[in-house]
Amino acid sequence: MARLTDRPPGSPPSRSPFLPPAPRPQLPPAAPALQQRAAAALVLAVLSLITMRLIGNLQRAVYVVAVALVVALVGLSLAISAMKAAKRAGTRRPRVATASVLLGAAGTLFSALALVGLLAFWSQYMQYAKCLNGASTVATQSACQQQFKNSVGDRMTVLGSR
Repeated sequence: MARLTDRPPGSPPSRSPFLPPAPRPQLPPAAPALQQRAAAALVLAVLSLITMRLIGNLQRAVYVVAVALVVALVGLSLAISAMKAAKRAGTRRPRVATASVLLGAAGTLFSALALVGLLAFWSQYMQYAKCLNGASTVATQSACQQQFKNSVGDRMTVLGSR
């Protein structure tokens, strides 16, 4: 009579469920072209974030934010395509692909939110930029900021009541 612990001949020994799983075989590294694509995506993602930080001219900010959004989207698409191509080829992901995706998504999110905010409050923002161009003292600059806060607050209440 056969016991439950008996195995058919030629079968591999059973592993205990309490042992760690057997190591998986290592995949070969990604092709150099895919690694370069992922690195370019990382550079573009970082560039979009730096661009958002270095907006100097308030009247041109909407154009800078729009360009940062496009650059972040290009970086994000490059990173995702590199990861998909590596998976199709049966190789490992390029080293910087995950960081490229995360930073590209952050750049896309930040620049899209900034662009929506700029476009929603365009007239208030342009009035603020003109006010700051004419402000020469700290008191007039703070008056411009207070005027901007009040006009945006009024616009928010109008948008909320619709």
